[in-house]
Amino acid sequence: MKTVTTRIPASTANLGPGFDCLGVALSVWNRVTVSLADAPPEHPGIITGAASAFFSLSGKMPVPFSWRIEGDVPRSRGMGSSVTVRLGLLHGLNELTRAGLDRTQLFELCADLEGHPDNAAPAEFGGFTVSRTGAETVRCEVAPVLKFILAIPDFEVATPDARRVLPEMIPRAAAVMSASNACRITSAFLQQRYQLLRGCFRDGLHQPYREHLIPFLGSAIAAAEGAGALGCFLSGSGSTVCAVTLERDSEVAAAMLAVCPPGTRVIITTADNSGATPV
Repeated sequence: MKTVTTRIPASTANLGPGFDCLGVALSVWNRVTVSLADAPPEHPGIITGAASAFFSLSGKMPVPFSWRIEGDVPRSRGMGSSVTVRLGLLHGLNELTRAGLDRTQLFELCADLEGHPDNAAPAEFGGFTVSRTGAETVRCEVAPVLKFILAIPDFEVATPDARRVLPEMIPRAAAVMSASNACRITSAFLQQRYQLLRGCFRDGLHQPYREHLIPFLGSAIAAAEGAGALGCFLSGSGSTVCAVTLERDSEVAAAMLAVCPPGTRVIITTADNSGATPV
């Protein structure tokens, strides 16, 4: 085996109040192809770091390889694009070297490289996930009746920049509200009682502090919910805004697009329940 291609889904993380722990895999994908090479080409830092971590964990001797990525996951838009790169590379090297690492090990390695597990978990396992460093990931499948509407603007928000604006302390009331909503979101997904999601995406942990980076966030949330969405939130650290709905998905998409900046595109999709998949 000299070439391996892995399909990795995009993901939407946080879901509002589930900061750094909740995520859903989406039916939007990148495909990462890793091939053995005769000589080691130069790689960007994200690839070099992931490869170094893989060879260290697996105990395998480093081998020269090339890689390429293609697909529809936009970069730096809060949809887990860096996870698709890292996880695709890890899966490819795992197969090419016959290292035998399991999915949990690959997820944990990716999450460590990312610095948080909320995108890596759904990208690896699919569906809705609750993840915490050092603990087993909880996941469930998401029914196709639940639609995810992604408003993707024509500008990037780098995750490190979005994390720098977060305060060291938050008010107790904001923490209680966020914890309550995150618990209810988890219950709704695990029971597939999606109507319980209505009104649960309010957050006091990160969205209020990031709104100046995505000035249309409040308008997009109000437009989506006014058009019938169960709720709407900043996807990851942005710049994408994600709404979830059981009905009127086209109307919700149109309402969001009407208040988003020029150049915004909208995708209506469902959850991906498979996660990382060999092609």
